[in-house]
Amino acid sequence: MRERYGFLQMVKIPEVAAEVTLQPAQAFDIDAAIIFADILPPLEGLGIELTFEKGEGPVIHNPVRSPADIAALKRCDPRETAAYTLDAIRIVQRELNGRIPLFGFSGAPFTLASYAIEGGGSREYRRTKQLMYRDPQSWHALMEKLNVLVSDYLIAQVEAGCNIVQIFDSWAGSLSPNDFAEYVLPHVKTVIATVRAATDVPIIFFGTEMFGMSSMLSDVGADVIGLDWRVQLDEGWAALGHKVAVQGNLDPMTLHAPWPEIERRAADILRRAGGRPGHIFNVGHGILTETPEENVGRLVDFVHNFVVEPAQ
Repeated sequence: MRERYGFLQMVKIPEVAAEVTLQPAQAFDIDAAIIFADILPPLEGLGIELTFEKGEGPVIHNPVRSPADIAALKRCDPRETAAYTLDAIRIVQRELNGRIPLFGFSGAPFTLASYAIEGGGSREYRRTKQLMYRDPQSWHALMEKLNVLVSDYLIAQVEAGCNIVQIFDSWAGSLSPNDFAEYVLPHVKTVIATVRAATDVPIIFFGTEMFGMSSMLSDVGADVIGLDWRVQLDEGWAALGHKVAVQGNLDPMTLHAPWPEIERRAADILRRAGGRPGHIFNVGHGILTETPEENVGRLVDFVHNFVVEPAQ
């Protein structure tokens, strides 16, 4: 598929996105499918110009860095501006026919803001943090516009047929807990509350390197908190006060190891889950492109057949 289409083409041609979504569901005995999309294309509805450059990844050609840039962002309806993903969802649900649930997803306001401000990926998020610190009023104005976009987009995905939605705050771990609490948390809560009021599907919130924010995440309003591999599953659940379910958290690079090592690491996570229904086995972030497919299939079967004593 990648030989025939560019990345944005794959996202924006519904039949292609649907086929890519269905491939792993057909190849492996997985318990859910996730729509093939990307967190950044919905930003185009605001007037942000996006391309994916070979060797560079996403590039935003008109970054948002001033009050005037923020004011110029348009209000949009994702049902129109991201209709391609919604059409792909409908195609996938027809094909799945209820066999397994389908995940929809969106980037969180902070992660989308960081891309829009930096103009692409970043290691230190200097421009993003400068805007936060130097012009909080403009920062919150930007976040409020993104709140609306993210909420509308997630609701539209549920309307199109998604059974569960996940919010990816991939870069929020770059913040201190105090900054997260002041500049980000209120907006995450707004999005989750808005989606909760409009739909009845479970909501997952996931961010990397966010163990220091656990006490805040337990009250963010999500049904499930995703954990990356930098924290043990049971310890992460305890830090969340046992208030929500947890999802995680095998290091995706583990799938490149010899099978005995994969088995050992997966078994440790499953034992830490202790048979609790509120613990969902998953990788701790996306699977890498060069991952051996046979390891994925073997891992899925191993998890399904693993026997663990139920927790007391």
